[in-house]
Amino acid sequence: MNATATTPARTVLISGAGVAGPALAYWLRRHGFVPTVVERAPALREGGYAVDFRGEALDVLDRMGLLERIAEQDTEMGDALLVDGDGRAYATLPSVVFAGELEVLKGDLTRMLYEVTRDGVEYVFGDSVTGLTEDADGVEVTFERGAPRRFDLVVGADGLHSRTRALVFGPEERYVRHLGIHTAVFGLDNYLGLENTGRLYAAPGRAANVFTTRADSGARAAFHFASEGPLEREDRHDRARQQRLIAERFADDGWEIPRLLREMERAADFFFDANAQVEMETWSKGRVVLLGDAGYCAGPTSGRGTSQALIGAYVLAGELAEAGGDHVAAFAAYERELRGYVTEHQAMGREGAERFFGPAPTQEVLDAIAARAAGQARTAPVRLRDYGLRVARAARVA
Repeated sequence: MNATATTPARTVLISGAGVAGPALAYWLRRHGFVPTVVERAPALREGGYAVDFRGEALDVLDRMGLLERIAEQDTEMGDALLVDGDGRAYATLPSVVFAGELEVLKGDLTRMLYEVTRDGVEYVFGDSVTGLTEDADGVEVTFERGAPRRFDLVVGADGLHSRTRALVFGPEERYVRHLGIHTAVFGLDNYLGLENTGRLYAAPGRAANVFTTRADSGARAAFHFASEGPLEREDRHDRARQQRLIAERFADDGWEIPRLLREMERAADFFFDANAQVEMETWSKGRVVLLGDAGYCAGPTSGRGTSQALIGAYVLAGELAEAGGDHVAAFAAYERELRGYVTEHQAMGREGAERFFGPAPTQEVLDAIAARAAGQARTAPVRLRDYGLRVARAARVA
């Protein structure tokens, strides 16, 4: 691909309408670019797990003028109890460990980002990128359903299994590093009557949890189990086979596991995937650049995926604006700004995965982890310059 910069870039195709894609579209629009977002799903993805914000990610929401609105969706999660096979509590997990400074359901966040961008951004749902051909002045893009179109730049914000990354950089096996955990997440009724709390159960090589959602009208459950590597390709999109695998792993467990397995089978929003990281020497090639999990996933055990998506979107758009649309200079600056930040978070993700199925912790150990988490709200510093914008700032959440 030819990386030579000619005329300044203005039109940008973003693949993926999760968190990173719409956040980038917001900032690109503010800087005068013309973004288009294409999303494989037929509509915004609802459900999903809770996501939390820490450190500079709150600053980005503040600069978007969204912090107060998102804070209204806070799960208000309190501490959770660790239980044994008979349902007896043996320790308390402080919320700072898993809920960050602010926690919302991912579906609530993506919906809000869509709402604040839809009037000025073109969204194309139910389609995906199938080919990218670059020349000196742009990228010719082919789609699964729509007619070919041409853009100045293309951004892959399409997650861990990024098709954009595969088209430009090669198969995901080159870049995706399995962390030894598979996770299933699904919604269910709050039949346990929990209120702003959760229950966590663990056994050797497996764990399960249930947490309430906002206003306690529902709950989210998850199964986790140790695995040596990714599933076979045919299992990645076969819900029945995935659920049979989970049922086999948890067949002899107590607590609420039998009920949760039944709830899993009838859940409308079942999600299953490996816990993994993406490690790449560079996040761009020619006129194509990767954002968020597509380029530098730190893994769920880092607790930083959403924060990286928001901060990465802000910095990428800002660097493109500061470079006057010169993508070569902008992509290099984007990577310089974020590389140390991402490297630290990936180390945290690996450490979290290594201790995920460790021995049942004592209360003293959990309190020490909580104290450490409270001091890690801001990890490796990343600059959040104004990039020439008069950014909106709302009141900071206490």
